[in-house]
Amino acid sequence: MKHKPYGPYEKYFKRPVDVVLSGAALIVLSPVMGVTALLVKKKLGSPVLFTQDRPGKDEKIFKLYKFRTMTDARDENGNLLSDEVRLTPFGKLLRSTSLDELPELFNIIKGDMSIVGPRPLLVRYLSRYNTQQARRHEVRPGFTGLAQVHGRNAISWEEKFDWDVKYVEHITFLGDWKIIFHTIKTVLTHEGISAEGEATMGEFMGNQEAAASDFSEK
Repeated sequence: MKHKPYGPYEKYFKRPVDVVLSGAALIVLSPVMGVTALLVKKKLGSPVLFTQDRPGKDEKIFKLYKFRTMTDARDENGNLLSDEVRLTPFGKLLRSTSLDELPELFNIIKGDMSIVGPRPLLVRYLSRYNTQQARRHEVRPGFTGLAQVHGRNAISWEEKFDWDVKYVEHITFLGDWKIIFHTIKTVLTHEGISAEGEATMGEFMGNQEAAASDFSEK
């Protein structure tokens, strides 16, 4: 079913607001991004940016940009080591401050993403959503969203998707700004950075409890 915008803001103004705000953020934060890039280069090596295919609006695949937070450490067979081993203290700092997410501003300018919306997850999850959960792809994925301000990685996948669909069904100007301000608070207090007992977030295996860790950047 084709998504119907909730109101004039979503239909006419949300995209222009995304472009203006992300463009302004890129200008203001360019010194921070430059220093971060240099530190990533020094501490983690090249490439500075981590890129990965992610599904966007209508499940269209795009390249997501982030600062890398993990090393490429591998075992004797050439397999990547676990998140816990590859995620350095510096990488944890980037994640806790959300500095690793800043290159996604370019994704917003390009139109792949919005400032607020469901977070873009892994392509392999597409076949694991039920019909209701798949509705998260009716809109552009976001830099932040309802799930990020209601627990981030500390809540279950099912709870995340419930928040995502709730957002899809009710997109408003005031609602987006509430999420943006709440996101700032969440970042400053380092809330919900990872799932309990894991370096990142367990992999979504479908509509059951996650049984394995995801050994890729998230």
